[in-house]
Amino acid sequence: MTDSNAPASEPRNYIRDIIDEDLKQGRHGDRVVTRFPPEPNGYLHIGHAKSIVLNFGIKRDYADRADTRCHLRFDDTNPETESVEYVESIKEAVRWLGYDWDEHLYHASDYFEQFYDFAVVLIEKGLAYVDSLDEAEIREYRGTVNEPGKESPYRDRSVEENLALFRRMREGEFEDGEHVLRAKIDMASPHMIMRDPLLFRIKHAHHYRRGDTWCIYPMYDFAHPLEDAIEDVTHSLCTLEFDNNRRVYDWVLENCLDPDDVDNRPHQYEFARLNLTYTVMSKRKLLQLVEEGQVDGWDDPRLPTIFGMRRRGITPDAIKTFCRDVGVTRTESRVEIAQFEHAIRDDLNEKAPRVMAVLDPLKVVVTNMDEGTEHLEANHWPRDIDREQMRPVPFSKELYIERDDFREDPPDDFIRLAPGREVRLRYGYFFTCEEVVHAADGSVAELRGTIDPETRDGTAPDGRSPVGTIHWVSADHGVPFEARLYDRLFDIPAPDDGETDFREHLNDGSLVVQTGYVEPSIRDFSNDQRLQFERNGYFWQDPSDSRDDRLVFNQIVPLRDAWAEDDNTVDLEDKRREKERQKRLNREKSIANKKDHAETLDEHERDRFVSYRDARGLSSDDAAIIAGRDDLSTLFETVVDLGSDAQLAANWIVNELLALAKARPVADLPFNADDFARLLNLIAEDEVSSSGGRTVLEVLAEEGGDPETIVDRKNLRQIDDTDQLRAVVKTVVEDHPEETERYRDGKKGLVGFFMGQVMQRTQGSANPEKARELLQEELAG
Repeated sequence: MTDSNAPASEPRNYIRDIIDEDLKQGRHGDRVVTRFPPEPNGYLHIGHAKSIVLNFGIKRDYADRADTRCHLRFDDTNPETESVEYVESIKEAVRWLGYDWDEHLYHASDYFEQFYDFAVVLIEKGLAYVDSLDEAEIREYRGTVNEPGKESPYRDRSVEENLALFRRMREGEFEDGEHVLRAKIDMASPHMIMRDPLLFRIKHAHHYRRGDTWCIYPMYDFAHPLEDAIEDVTHSLCTLEFDNNRRVYDWVLENCLDPDDVDNRPHQYEFARLNLTYTVMSKRKLLQLVEEGQVDGWDDPRLPTIFGMRRRGITPDAIKTFCRDVGVTRTESRVEIAQFEHAIRDDLNEKAPRVMAVLDPLKVVVTNMDEGTEHLEANHWPRDIDREQMRPVPFSKELYIERDDFREDPPDDFIRLAPGREVRLRYGYFFTCEEVVHAADGSVAELRGTIDPETRDGTAPDGRSPVGTIHWVSADHGVPFEARLYDRLFDIPAPDDGETDFREHLNDGSLVVQTGYVEPSIRDFSNDQRLQFERNGYFWQDPSDSRDDRLVFNQIVPLRDAWAEDDNTVDLEDKRREKERQKRLNREKSIANKKDHAETLDEHERDRFVSYRDARGLSSDDAAIIAGRDDLSTLFETVVDLGSDAQLAANWIVNELLALAKARPVADLPFNADDFARLLNLIAEDEVSSSGGRTVLEVLAEEGGDPETIVDRKNLRQIDDTDQLRAVVKTVVEDHPEETERYRDGKKGLVGFFMGQVMQRTQGSANPEKARELLQEELAG
C-alpha cells in the first residue's frame, strides 16, 4: 500500500514504497537519511550517477514531508588504491550533477577508532576471534556450497588471548596476512558468507588521510553497516551484488549496537545496477584503457565516466532524466545505449540553437553570381519550437556543401545534388549543378552551377519545389574548425561478456576527426553553448582543446542512431553480427547470464567446478569454463601443483590463453604446463608486468620457448629502479608540455595519458605503481 501524498515527480518504485510505509509507521520518526558512499579509487561513471540520482533524489523529493539528508561518504578503508585525486574528482562530479551534501561530508577513515572499539565489543562477547590461518587455509576451511566448513584450530582462543592479539595487531607487531580478526558465527551455515567472515586484516600501507597511524583495516562487510549506524542513516541503498552481504550487515548491527538502538538501526535495500550496451563499467577495465593509452584520460568523451560525458557535452539534466527513466528495479539487465542517446537528444532539442556547418567540404561555385556577399535570413530555431532568434547568413559566389550530398552517378532513391539536378539550398536559392570538376586522381574537386535568382526565399514563382534540400556554408565567411565525431567505444553490445579480452572489441572508428566550416554566427555564442549543426548532430566546443583561433567541436550525439537497422547501416550491422557469430562458434559453452553457471556440465565436470570455485576461490564463470574442458583442467591443476596461485592461473587461462588458442586445444600449443607456470611466477613476483606477460604468452603460443629467455630477449623485465623510471618519466613530461600545462591547470585525468606514454616508452615493463607515483611527483612541478 502506498501513500497518495508521496512525491509525484519520480516514477514509483519499491524503494519509495518502503520509505512511504516507514514514514507511515514512524519507524525512524520523520527522518529519511540516505547516503552515497563511493570508494575513492577511481573516477565515477554513469552507473554511479544512477545511485547519486536515487539517493540525492530521495532527499529532495521527501523534503516537504520528512527530515531528509543525503550524505556523501568516502568508504576509504583500502589504503593501497585510494587518493586525494579521486576524492576531489568525486566531489566535483556530484556537484556538477547538481547535488549538494550540505555539511554531511564523511569519511570512513574518521571512524577507525570506533571500528576498533566495536570489534573489541564482539571479542568480549565471544563473537569474534583472531585467526592465524593463512589465506589459502581460510578458503579451504570454509567448505563448499554442498559441504559445511570446518572450524579453525584458533577459533576457541580465549577472550583475553584474542584481545591481546588484536591489540598487538593494531600496534604493528605482525606482518601482513599473519593474523585476521573473524566473526564467530556458524561454519556450517548454508550461507557461505556467514561462515565466520573476516572483520579486520593487517595491511602495512600508507593511508592518504590517516598516514601510518593504522596498520589494520576493517573489511567492507564490517565497516559498511557501522558507518551507516554512526551517521544515523535510515535507508542504506546498495546494488544487487551486495544482496547476499545483507546477512552480515544485519548480524554486525544486531551484535555491535546497544539493544536499545537495534530497533532504529539502518536497513539495507538493494537495486539493480545500471549497465549500458557498447561500453564497460568496471573500474579496473576503465583504468586499464586509460593506463594503456587506449583513450585520452579519464575525461575521454568516449568513456562512460561522468567527466568523459561532461567533456563530450552531455548535460547533467540528460543524465538525471535517463537515470530516472531507467527506473529502480531488482532485475539485472543491460540498457540499450540508444535509450541514453534518445534522452540526450530530447534534452538538447530545445536547448541547442541551429546553425549550418559542413564537416566534409566540397566546393561549389555559383557561376551566375557576382563577387561579393548577400545575407539571407534564418531562424536559429525550427518551426516546432516556438522561439524566434533570427540571424543573417552570408551567401557568396563560392560555397561549401557536404561531400555526401553529391553523387555523380546517383542511385534511384538519392534525392540530393547530382549533375543536371536542382536542389534547394537551405534558407535560400534553388541551385542546379551544371559542371563537375575532377582532380588529377579522378575524385570530385569542385561543382559549378547556377542559382535561380527568383527563388531567394526558398520558393519558385512557378510553384516547382525540388525534392532535396541541402545545407551549406559560405566559403568566404565560413569559420574553420576541427570536428571530433565520437561513436561507441566498442563494436559489440556486451564487450565484457564472454571469454575473449574485452579490448579485442574496441571500435576502431570510435573517434573520427574532420576539418570543416561553420557559419560565422557561431561567434555570437558562448563557448559552452550546445548547438545543433543541422543534419549532422549536436555539438559543443571541447572545453580543454578549443581556442578562439582554433575551434574544436565535439559531437555530443548524432541526430539519428547510426547503428539502427536501416538501409544505410545494414552492412555495418551485418558485419557486427557476423563478428559475434564467429565468436560464438569459438566458444564451447555460453555461461553468461546463467543463474547456475554449471548447468551445462556433466557430473564429473560439475565436481571440478565446485572444487575450483569453493576450494580454489575461482569466480563461478572462470570455474565453469575451466571445469568444462579436460585440457584446461589439466593445465590449471598442473600449474597450481607447481606452485602457481590458483586465481592468477585461472585469470590468465580464461582471459588470455583462450583468446590466443582460438579453436586449438591447449595441448596443441608449442609450450607445456611447466613453461606456463614459470610465466605465472614471473608475473606473480612482479618480474614482468601484465602487459609484458601478455607479450611473453603470445610468443609462447606462436613458437614456444623459455619464458625467462623471452623476457630478456624482448627487454620485458619489470623496471623497479627508481632512478631509471624517473628518467623515463621526466622525458615523457618534457616531451608533452601542453598536456603537462593542462594537468597542472587541474586536468588530473591526464595522468592516465602520461601513464600510457611511460608504458609505451618502457614496452609495458614499468612498475605501474611506482611509475604513477613518480609521474605525480614530476607533474606536481
